[in-house]
Amino acid sequence: MSIRMRVHDREPISAALRRFKKLLERSGLKKELRKHEHYEKPCEVRRRAELRKQRAIRKGMSPTGS
Repeated sequence: MSIRMRVHDREPISAALRRFKKLLERSGLKKELRKHEHYEKPCEVRRRAELRKQRAIRKGMSPTGS
């Protein structure tokens, strides 16, 4: 996946950097990089998924989203 961004002629670097960070966040690349930062055993992945399910059930998530 490649991300392209144009920096405008008189745009300050800080503004370009801010736009770039937002672009990374929206693309999901930052999340993916964090996910692969450290190795996680398959049993830990399953355990965390199960905990997430239980939390959602306890919270009472409904299909309507309310």
